[in-house]
Parts: sequence; C-alpha cells; structure tokens
Amino acid sequence: MTARPTLVPSPPWEGRRVVLAVTGGIACYKSVTLARDLTRLGVEVDVLLSEGASAFLRPLVFEGVTGRPVLDSLWSAEGAARHLRVAQEADVVLVAPATADLMARAAQGRADDLVTAVLLATRAPVLLAPAMNSRMWSHPQTTRNAAHLTEVLGYTLLGPADGALAAGEAEGPGRMVEPESLVQQIGRALGRTPPWIGLRVLVTAGPTREPVDAVRYLGNRSSGRMGFALARECWLRGADVTVVAGPVSLPVPEGVEVIRVETAREMRDAVVPRAGSAQLQIFAAAVSDFRPASPLEGKRKRGSGQDPEADAGTPPRWNVDLVENPDIAMETRGHGPAGTLRVGFALETDDLMTHARQKLHAKAFDWIVANPAGEPGAGFDASTNRGWILDRMAPNTPEPIPLASKEDFARSILDRVEERLTAERDCS
Repeated sequence: MTARPTLVPSPPWEGRRVVLAVTGGIACYKSVTLARDLTRLGVEVDVLLSEGASAFLRPLVFEGVTGRPVLDSLWSAEGAARHLRVAQEADVVLVAPATADLMARAAQGRADDLVTAVLLATRAPVLLAPAMNSRMWSHPQTTRNAAHLTEVLGYTLLGPADGALAAGEAEGPGRMVEPESLVQQIGRALGRTPPWIGLRVLVTAGPTREPVDAVRYLGNRSSGRMGFALARECWLRGADVTVVAGPVSLPVPEGVEVIRVETAREMRDAVVPRAGSAQLQIFAAAVSDFRPASPLEGKRKRGSGQDPEADAGTPPRWNVDLVENPDIAMETRGHGPAGTLRVGFALETDDLMTHARQKLHAKAFDWIVANPAGEPGAGFDASTNRGWILDRMAPNTPEPIPLASKEDFARSILDRVEERLTAERDCS
C-alpha cells in the first residue's frame, strides 16, 4: 500500500476558504478525512451539515479536525446571517457527499435548507461529489438534474466512482470519489489562472531502459519525481496535461493522462505525434543516450563467451556495442502551435553552464534548468532539487533556484512560464 503523503500548508490551498457541505449519505464519514486533509494543507474549512448528515455525524467531529465552528441549521441564532457570510467569503464550495435529493433540489433552485441556500448565495465555483445507489444515479431524472447542474448552472461533478456500495449492493457507479482525489480537485479549482486554463501541456518524465538481454537493461536512477511534480502543478493551474513516462513507480497525478513507455524509441514515438498540439513542452525525462545495437533474445549466462586464448583465471568479458538513441528534444524543434514554449533540463558533472547554454540554443528551448549531478539532495532519486534556470532571452544571467522540494522547485519553474504566458496573452 502506498503511504499517504505528509500534508503541510502549501499553494494553492494555503490561506484559502472552502465551504464543505455534507449531506445525508453513508459516504459522509469520508468527509471527516477530507476536512482534516484540507485543514492540514492550510485551508480554512467551513463545514455545513444538512439535517440528514447530522443523523450520521455530530458537529463536534468536524470541529475537532478543522478547529472551526460548524453550521448545521439555517434557523439557528446566527444561521441566517452566517450562511450568507460563508457563501460570500468562500473560494470554493464542495458538496460531499451530494445525494440524489440534494442534486434534485439544487437543480430546481430551491433554498429551503442550509446547503441549498448557500449554493444560491455563493459566486464561488461549486463542486459536487455524488454518492448514491447505482439505480438512483442511472435514473433519467438524476441524469437530467446532473445535466442542468453542469450545463446551466456551471457546477462541476466529480464522479461518482465505480466500486462497492452500501447496503450490500453490488459494485457499480455511485460511490463517492475518495478524499485524496477531492483534495486535488479543490486545488485545481483554487489554482486555475487564466493563462493556464485549457493550455495543452506535454511533459516527459522518468528514465528509459534499453534491453541488453531478456533480463538486463541499461538505464539510470531517475525517479520521475521532477516530471510528475511539473505535470501536477500544470494541472492544478488549469492546464490539460499529458505525461509520457518511462518506468516509474509513482502514483499518477490527479487529472493527468499518463502514457507509459520503456525505451527511448518508444518515448520518441509517443512524444513526436503529441508535440504538434502541445502549447507547452517540458522535457524532464532522463532519456538514455545510447542503446545496445543487438540485444540478446535470451538471458546471457555467467561464464559464457570465455575467450579460449585468455589466460587462466581471467574473468570472461562481455563487450556490448552501443548506438545512439534519437534526440527527442532535438527532433521536436518547431513542433507545436505558434507561440509554443519549451522547457528543458541539463544534468551535468562538469562545465554545467556551458553545456546548459549549448543545449538551450541547439534544442530551441525557451528555458533550460541546469542541475549539478552528484550533489546530495538534488538530481536523481531525491525528493529535493536545486539548480539554475537559463532564459533564452538572457542566457548569460542564470537565475538560481535554491534547494527545495521538487514540488516547490516545479512551482518556481512554472512561475516563470506563467509570466511569459501572461505577457503574451496581454499583448494578443
């Protein structure tokens, strides 16, 4: 089982206001985890409990994980005033779980309870996480309600997912999306910014492996963390993201399409046709420069290939001829719509800036990130990174990015991309 990541206050959640409206389905117990995780990320969470939700959970449960008072009645002493205040101050409103009844009443524009009144009063983005019996979800009236909520009111439906349902029901659609995914979807709703919305982004990530025989390969220690962090951050900002990834063991970032490949040629075949539509191309993969010219079909056995003229006691040798792999970044120069931006990486053991500038110009990058190889806490298989970013417009003034988590490192890179996107958008 993958360990849950440690949650600490971070963009785009930190300092934001989220209204979490909990309605009366059995899935409401998941909303406690959701409220806790959002709070750990630095969100101020205002929980609303419907009458049905109050039958499952008491306000004290949510107050304990958020540190904030819970509103559970429109008719309490402060309810009428407070529901308007939280609606106005919210950056995002999430209803989780959203029952079939709530969806029906919201589609009708009702305001006869706390949750529906807040939905009418807010101007923040509204997200609904449906949870119900499969037959209720597939009912034509629910289908019509869902269409009205999304197409007319502009709400976003998250799910439902397929899986085991309550009351002994067989598996099927109707299960509430898990809290981890909802946290990421809230992050995207909070982080969307105009230059990124709908931007098509292509990222390469991870290593490639070149077979030597049936069981061995040439590869490197790239974990793919940097590429996946960049992809996730692009998606949080509102982009449509595709990652072409070598063999990595990382969870797929929420909302990101991942194309799995093994070798450099497979990565090339996946990247080239997609580069033509990508408005931002990020080459973060550690692609093998060479591959065995003739990999063996079977497994080479120890001791095979001994030179009969070799001195006794000389270890057997295995000479492997290598040929160059295609240079994917070089091959995709000029691919993409007008105004396409390109980001590359240079990991070097010596003459870092010289090699980085050469790659910046030769491969038509707009920026290149120069990483020193072999430094503790940076580069391959580390959760942190450090380096310099070189801009094509000012290649002789590299800008340092100090040691930081790869998530923060990704934000630093993309902040510079966002400045360029914003400037070009303002000029158009």
